[in-house]
Amino acid sequence: MSRRIGLGSLAGPLIAALLAVVGVACSGTDRNAGPSPSATGNPTAGGKPATSEKPTASGKPATTGKPTATAGAGGASAHPAAGPACASPSACGFPDARSTGPRTALKPHKTGYLAVRTNGLVIRGWDITGSLDIYADDVTVIDTKITSDNWWGINLRPGYHGLRVLHSTITAVPGKGPDNGGVDYAVSNMGASSIEVGWCDVSVFGDALSMGQGDLHDNYVHDIVPFVNQGGEWQHTNAVISGGGNTGRLTIRHNTLLNPTSLKQGASGSIGLFADTGVVRNVTVDHNWIAGGAYALYGGDKGATGIEVTDNVFSTQYHPASGGYGVVAHWNAGGAGNVWRNNRMSDGRPIEPEPSS
Repeated sequence: MSRRIGLGSLAGPLIAALLAVVGVACSGTDRNAGPSPSATGNPTAGGKPATSEKPTASGKPATTGKPTATAGAGGASAHPAAGPACASPSACGFPDARSTGPRTALKPHKTGYLAVRTNGLVIRGWDITGSLDIYADDVTVIDTKITSDNWWGINLRPGYHGLRVLHSTITAVPGKGPDNGGVDYAVSNMGASSIEVGWCDVSVFGDALSMGQGDLHDNYVHDIVPFVNQGGEWQHTNAVISGGGNTGRLTIRHNTLLNPTSLKQGASGSIGLFADTGVVRNVTVDHNWIAGGAYALYGGDKGATGIEVTDNVFSTQYHPASGGYGVVAHWNAGGAGNVWRNNRMSDGRPIEPEPSS
């Protein structure tokens, strides 16, 4: 698997081996009973995620095309006003551990790999040791905890729709995952329809929320754990990742998205919108707390359209410019329907991105 980071001389690492085991989806050998992993991004029908949900080495590194952002006293053209400063996500009303995760007592379920095949199934109040592979419509996972040692925590297979993951904790045990000890996807959408992920506490996974279309709201993504993948390279990490080519809309609203991974250990973005499998289109990034990564936001690159980035706070908690190299890379300022409005640093400074060249 590979994701690009913002350093011009580096290309995203690739997992060289394609594991062929009967197993689960979203990338990887199933230790119990799932499909085998493919070598890239979002899960494929064979198991491991396909390139559609992650940046690859085929894209230009972030330092091409003037990918930095100006976080000064005024904007590049619109001269936006400064906003209020925020000391922490919770201080400004963004999600944290107190507002996410299960609201009820949980009952242990050591499921291992579990293929869900019942339409309309509701999984509620489970403390799951294992992972869920969804081959059904309108499944709801609510008030549940998942501790995975698979390539993913929850994965929706192609051809199925209506998955909802609400008020849940999705995590993993560092060093116990199939990607040379690492784990890749907390929630992965292989399908061509939207899913909902809301009020969830997500940690450890390298690419926490992986999808081309979905409604991601009120989530707390934090404590991503870096790891060296099966190819012997640092796996790149993103709190939210999408690979382009989507036909539906991806909405990322009112989340706390933290990527503390260091630049030397595979940091990519807090939000990575990458044109790896097609044009990036129809994405809303609104009212989030965003921090970390090589660049905090990868904005879709040339050809991206319908990208609305509004009212977000880019935090300096890991880097002075939010990301290690800057706030935003690959922003297509001239793209039809692209909007950048009222985004600011956590100290209140307004932000205007430099356009891609």
